Amino acid sequence: LQLDTPVLNPRRANCAIFYSITNCQEGLRGVPLGSFLIKKVAEDIGRELPHIRTYATISPVTGFREWLEETIPKHAALAGLVRQLAEAEWLRSKELGEAIHKELLPLCGYYLLNARYGRQPADPVARFHLRNGARLERINWPADTSAAGMERSFGLMVNYVYRLSDVERNHELYMKEFKIAASREIEHLAKQSLLARQAAALKPIPPSRQLAPG
Repeated sequence: LQLDTPVLNPRRANCAIFYSITNCQEGLRGVPLGSFLIKKVAEDIGRELPHIRTYATISPVTGFREWLEETIPKHAALAGLVRQLAEAEWLRSKELGEAIHKELLPLCGYYLLNARYGRQPADPVARFHLRNGARLERINWPADTSAAGMERSFGLMVNYVYRLSDVERNHELYMKEFKIAASREIEHLAKQSLLARQAAALKPIPPSRQLAPG
């Protein structure tokens, strides 16, 4: 957070951002209270600031870097990205930063939608918010360039959006089918990743689409 950012009139705000949701009671560890807490806070904010229409988080992608470093050796096409990330000054280089941005964001989208821990998303923060009925909305970069942020996810952070009218439906679809509610932007990013393109290239062509012998 930038402490020198101008403070706006809260009565004119239309979006509330949750920066952290923390369970302070050790005895409640493992109890799924996140959805209750978010709904309660949203209701309280809505009464005080009725212009608020969107409730969202700015959340870490805690498992992305570890997953990517485990995935890279299995895919020769990612070798170029490895070399770029090894450059010490890549975050300060506009040219190199743009090249990495072009590959890194789609890979993060692919990770969030496709990497699994059993049937659930591999990322623990994603599991928490998706289980509570949020929608995976946007990937932000560079967002957290602290040492911890770079170690977790190369500086990426994610917005999860809670639209109160959709929370229950998203929650039920996730709990019954592990279906991830995601924006078109995230879905498009994931499809543009090197891993998705490789998977599409290897996918067998259905018989109905194969050319008949001439």
